[in-house]
Amino acid sequence: MNQVIERDQLIKKWIYAAAAIIKESFNDKLDIERKSNRNDLVTNMDKTIEKQFIEKIHQFFPGEHILGEEGFGDDINHLDGVVWIIDPIDGTLNFIKQQSDFAIMIAIYENGKGQLGYIYDVMQDKLYSAQVGKGAYCNDVLLPIIEDKPLKEGLVAISSALMSKEEGLARTVGRASSGVRLIGSAGIETAHVASGRLIGYLAAYLAPWDIAAGKVIAEEVGLVYTKLNGEKIDLLQKNPTLVAPPTAHKEISALLKTGKK
Repeated sequence: MNQVIERDQLIKKWIYAAAAIIKESFNDKLDIERKSNRNDLVTNMDKTIEKQFIEKIHQFFPGEHILGEEGFGDDINHLDGVVWIIDPIDGTLNFIKQQSDFAIMIAIYENGKGQLGYIYDVMQDKLYSAQVGKGAYCNDVLLPIIEDKPLKEGLVAISSALMSKEEGLARTVGRASSGVRLIGSAGIETAHVASGRLIGYLAAYLAPWDIAAGKVIAEEVGLVYTKLNGEKIDLLQKNPTLVAPPTAHKEISALLKTGKK
């Protein structure tokens, strides 16, 4: 079997199995820990799922590197070779508070270039996936190349951190769009841009595991994924991010630079 096909089938199998475990946990009391602040939380489920993914990767693809949000992977300081980038539960606060709007995310990069990306919106049962050069899919249905619309014709997602940190600039972008939406999951928001439900997504700072899968998917449908200032994403650090179709990306970048409508 082609190794890419084998990886794809295994990853999808692992994701669906992890989602089933997460759903079963709704009936149990979660162990919740605070990380950097009261809105940055981790649960026993985040840790359990990441450990399970890492065990599977070690079993089937020994020697490949792993970067995981909860720190059970490798100490990564370069992207040489094959690197798996994992977010076991993206939108942990939503998972805890709402039991919805959270995702499982897995990406594979080779020598710094995205090869495979997966975002699974668990409660909506929507698996967004992409292989570089082969297009992006939602539940195995090919997503069309995104329509290159201007900012004013679409809804924009802005992270709560960006809204509070750069309130004036964020509001400027929001006023120039059709409206603002906040979901609280970088993966789901990126997937909604990739599927045309949103015109763009802006975030104050996203970690590599928040970015990696969505970047592969976004670029396969013609979106531009950069830092807020237009610079290239650095998957070894946190990034202020912007993903949008080319025209809206240029418009948002200009608004952020000038601070004027």
